[in-house]
Amino acid sequence: MNLHLEKGKGKREKGKVKITGSKSETNRLLLLQALYPNLTLENTSNSDDSEVMSRALNSQLTIHNSQLIDVHHAGTAMRFLTSFFAIQEGKEVVLTGSSRMKERPIKILVDALNQLGAEISYEENEGFPPIKIKGKKLTQSKVSLPANVSSQYISALLLIAPKLKNGLELTLEGEITSIPYIKMTLALLNEIGVTTSFVGNKISVKSQFTIHNSQFTIESDWSSASYWYSIVALSEIGFQVTLSSYKENSLQGDSALVNIYQDFGVETTFNTDNSITISKERIHNSQLTTHNSQLNNSPDIAQTIAVTCFGLGIGCDLTGLHTLKIKETDRLEALKTELTKLGAEISVTNDSLHLKPNDLFKSGNSHPLEGCPKGGVATYQDHRMAMAFAPLALKVPVIINNAEVVSKSYPDFWNDLALVGIIGSEVN
Repeated sequence: MNLHLEKGKGKREKGKVKITGSKSETNRLLLLQALYPNLTLENTSNSDDSEVMSRALNSQLTIHNSQLIDVHHAGTAMRFLTSFFAIQEGKEVVLTGSSRMKERPIKILVDALNQLGAEISYEENEGFPPIKIKGKKLTQSKVSLPANVSSQYISALLLIAPKLKNGLELTLEGEITSIPYIKMTLALLNEIGVTTSFVGNKISVKSQFTIHNSQFTIESDWSSASYWYSIVALSEIGFQVTLSSYKENSLQGDSALVNIYQDFGVETTFNTDNSITISKERIHNSQLTTHNSQLNNSPDIAQTIAVTCFGLGIGCDLTGLHTLKIKETDRLEALKTELTKLGAEISVTNDSLHLKPNDLFKSGNSHPLEGCPKGGVATYQDHRMAMAFAPLALKVPVIINNAEVVSKSYPDFWNDLALVGIIGSEVN
């Protein structure tokens, strides 16, 4: 489905949107719920990734011999399920995924689990899915791995740690990235009564075989909120949107949006009903020609920020993006290709993005994005590419190719845009 987006006629002043639970928190808690069945969850994510995770975890109840489990594009599910099935004694599964998933490395996690006593092997290419897992009782408790890898490898180990006989002592070698996601995992473990510590480069998790009945209401997804921050930033002064349900002391690294988007004239108010109101209070600082952000702790919002800056005509220097190379697509190269097509001057490295200021959207310019209406924005089977570029419709009509990819994390996205006057129609 290719979707033509444009700003609807009529004055836009405010909107109200309900966003389902964080995919990051949901997938962690779904795994913990499978380990501790008396854990109950509310406001779970309705994303494809969480649906895949839930189905796979439920399937383990009926596995007798060997079973093939396809996680499609769900990277978090691939990493978390690798650890989960490694400790399901007597059960055997093969985890596979899309063609892109078979290109995403998993060797670091597999090596760590095998060091702990797991039995995991590769079905096709060494270091990549599909993988065969024979569930065993893991008796070792100490392991180390590089600290600058995706935090999902680290969280995958931490989530099963309470069910290991001797717990887990994990040493991270080098500079640690994505610390908020590691802290999120540890905080969720703490909330169900598991004892953990994180000192320097060492993390320990004590064994915990039972928990008291516990109920979680999952916070809404800050990554999904990022597109609304972009919409507000690209709107006229006075526009606002209210989103539910968010916490001022969030565990999610992408809550950095609150501070980052102040550069673009966007203010955030935390309301008493756990909603937030984000509003365009002023034009971005006229002295600001280039926005700078270090995104080690929140790389998933890099695409959103880059497109926001492009739409505002300002430049940006974004760093700490090395994990974007192994996502649903190489997100840095994808951003470079699509923004260049739209007239941007942009360069990328292995861990950074540099966008030059532009005057494409100055008053009087007509249809500055000639490449977009003709060919559309390619999304590379990446949900975040589709949603990051959508707010540009406030500046000029755009076409988003393969728009259905948003179901991976935010299935209601296109319907929600209509609530604030961004109109979508299918095109051939």
